[in-house]
Amino acid sequence: MTHLVLVRHGQSKWNKENRFTGWVDVDLTADGVKEAKKAGKLLAKEDIKFDAAFTSFQRRAIRTLWLTLEGIEQFHIPVTKDWHLNERHYGGLTGLNKEETRKKHGKDQVHIWRRSFDVPPPQIDVDHEYHPSKDDKYLGIDPAELPAGESLELTTKRVLPYFQSQIAPFLRANSNLIISAHGNSLRALLKELFNVDNKDIPGFEFPTGNPLLIELEESSLNVISARYLDESRAKELPPIPSA
Repeated sequence: MTHLVLVRHGQSKWNKENRFTGWVDVDLTADGVKEAKKAGKLLAKEDIKFDAAFTSFQRRAIRTLWLTLEGIEQFHIPVTKDWHLNERHYGGLTGLNKEETRKKHGKDQVHIWRRSFDVPPPQIDVDHEYHPSKDDKYLGIDPAELPAGESLELTTKRVLPYFQSQIAPFLRANSNLIISAHGNSLRALLKELFNVDNKDIPGFEFPTGNPLLIELEESSLNVISARYLDESRAKELPPIPSA
């Protein structure tokens, strides 16, 4: 048996302002820092020795990981940062207030953009200020590979090959891992691990800064058990698939 912890970053500044964030590199709020520190304290009670950690290129996830590792006093473990674990790119919605966007485009259209599996938001072109090629973090990446507006389906197609090639081998080698990422990149992992249907996966949400502890059978990566460590802030989880 191996342990995998999935933690969504603590509350970010644009979470608090109810704005579409995506790939914009906003920081944690003071409450987000508290959530991340609490994540570390909750995880410390589990007394798990971790072998490695993975996170995105975005500071809200990286800082959450730092604070979590501080809480469990395991700063020494190797940390891999990769853009494939970034949040979904919200394209032309990026930076917009969600309520104002509902008033402009209608709540039904915004719901489709946010909660459908395969409908992407309006795309942005390479000259747009929020195109990833404008960010120095992505200068070494072919702009053609960088998203300009993603559905959850496209996010899943970005995240899951990385998980299978770079993360799953650690789990199959019985390594305990932490992944600090984002609501939609973590949805992709939830879909894979729990075998969730395309139509159902948009309905599952990750609370900020609340570690999800998953026990896996290492050779098959079948889920044995799963629970949020802060039960008071837990969200619904998919049923554990039968082996």
